[in-house]
Amino acid sequence: MTKPPSPTGKTPDTSAAASGQERGQVNPLGAALDPLANVLKKAVQTGAELVGVHTAATAEPAKPATGKPGLAVSPLAVDLPPMPPVGGVDIAIARAGYYKHVRPDLLVMKFAEGTTAAGVFTRHSIGSAPVDWCKKQLAANEGNEIRALVCNAGCANAFTGKLGADAARRTAAAVARRLDCRQRDIMLASTGVIGVVLDDAKIAAQLPLIEDTFKADAWHAAAQAIMTTDTFPKGAYETALIDGVEVKIAGIAKGSGMIAPDMATMLAFIVTDATLSAGVLQSLLGLYTRTTFNSVTVDGDTSTNDTALLFATGAAGAPKISRAGDKRLADFRDKLEKVMHSLATQLIRDGEGATKFVKVTVTGASSPASARKIAKSIAESPLCKTAWAGEDANWGRIVMAVGKTEEEVDRDHLAIRFGELVAAEHGAVSLTYDEAAMSAYMKKQELEISVDVGVGRASAHVYTCDLTHGYISINGDYRS
Repeated sequence: MTKPPSPTGKTPDTSAAASGQERGQVNPLGAALDPLANVLKKAVQTGAELVGVHTAATAEPAKPATGKPGLAVSPLAVDLPPMPPVGGVDIAIARAGYYKHVRPDLLVMKFAEGTTAAGVFTRHSIGSAPVDWCKKQLAANEGNEIRALVCNAGCANAFTGKLGADAARRTAAAVARRLDCRQRDIMLASTGVIGVVLDDAKIAAQLPLIEDTFKADAWHAAAQAIMTTDTFPKGAYETALIDGVEVKIAGIAKGSGMIAPDMATMLAFIVTDATLSAGVLQSLLGLYTRTTFNSVTVDGDTSTNDTALLFATGAAGAPKISRAGDKRLADFRDKLEKVMHSLATQLIRDGEGATKFVKVTVTGASSPASARKIAKSIAESPLCKTAWAGEDANWGRIVMAVGKTEEEVDRDHLAIRFGELVAAEHGAVSLTYDEAAMSAYMKKQELEISVDVGVGRASAHVYTCDLTHGYISINGDYRS
């Protein structure tokens, strides 16, 4: 499998609230399913040094950010790319104190006047207070004049009723007062434990302390500040040309578990200095979400807080674009998709306990929706995922995952490949099947599994990871 590019690279609100658009057997279980032997081979990633971390009570020295203490960096981790400033955005981080251990847990992004925005949010029927807030305010101001983003880690502020909604409103109000703007011009995001009301006073206390710490080049620190069970920060950066003018696109994301369509970002924030209308942003974000954020899955569970926000500051001085199909946007569209693809696949590389990065491709389906459903069934099957963890090319489990979808499939033409190796074809084990070659392939960290169901011409792909004891360990003590 070709290694995905290192990170460089509303939903249409799939809940339809924002824009109405779519957003066999396992070999030795003891060793094979224990990720520690593989995980510990990778040195702890230091990342960028954190700067400007403040707390109201103490001024503690800055430290490299980590997610939960004791988690080794994923063996599939990739380094953050260089991420120069993007005109029209300044970044500050702080320690508000939502975690017992010392770490930054608050991110504030300030945007230039005239910034436009679009968003995609979880389809979860029990959305969080910040999700509700963003949907409502984006609708109210039609994505125009967005002045700031406030994101906290450690408390999801989800399933918190009116108290949680009031905390979100007070947070927006506190930031709006300092920026002399409207509450609806402030976007909010939260991540962490569900069922705990956000203590917004902790955020308000940090606002005067960080006022002089905003930096244009703090993308790495921003990526670290929003981590929860993530083991490495995630970011992507690209440049594009719009009518001969260079524009920048930078994005950060967090997510490690509870990752499944639609949409599977957990949190993603992307900023460009291009001059794009909110409608264009919404169209492009929606267009590329299906093949990026909505095509990754760690565990089949969808978060209450999933949020992807795309901002355009207009600081590059490029011509204003008000139509998503404008030919001048061709290069920008390609680079935006690259950024989104990189962020999405980094989530899989940091899947809780993951030791294998897996791309599942389904071809020959009756429709794209059918192909996607079959690919997702394979990617989320515990039997398939544990077989990959055990480095067992048990293609019989893939047959199971295909058939259980009840999608149209021609059994006598079904074909399965692991990389270039043919496991099954014409509805039976391949005459060229080589167990030794297959076992050697399964030892790779990056796997590609292709299935042709033999009934049509449609295709789809889904990125996923294996399922190891590490996933159980991380989630078994999540709140500790």
